[in-house]
Amino acid sequence: MAYQSFEELEVWQRAGRLVVDIFKNFRACKEFTLKDQICRAALSIPSNIAEGAERGSARDFAHFLNIAKGSCGELRTQLYIARKLDLLTKGLFDRGVTESKEISSMLEGLRRSMLTRAAQKRST
Repeated sequence: MAYQSFEELEVWQRAGRLVVDIFKNFRACKEFTLKDQICRAALSIPSNIAEGAERGSARDFAHFLNIAKGSCGELRTQLYIARKLDLLTKGLFDRGVTESKEISSMLEGLRRSMLTRAAQKRST
């Protein structure tokens, strides 16, 4: 996969849109601890994609993609809790969970690609 910058990556773009949706939907939330944790988990996803891409090695990038993937799971867990606390409508919850699962899947594909690239460089 050839790219010039992380801004070109669809997974980074989608993760960025997810962050904006999360921040907007939790703007008025009075459960500050949960709100803060949800926002941090969401923000961590595109941030780790960007940080890994800027590290300059496929191995480092794969590591940060793995961290971003973990943040997807953390975010999904927090969305389940927010839904049980009636802090999200079913529609917003469903969209957030679906999008985080799709982003997680994209991250895994990109991570595997980076690991393959790193292995190929080591063998040459």
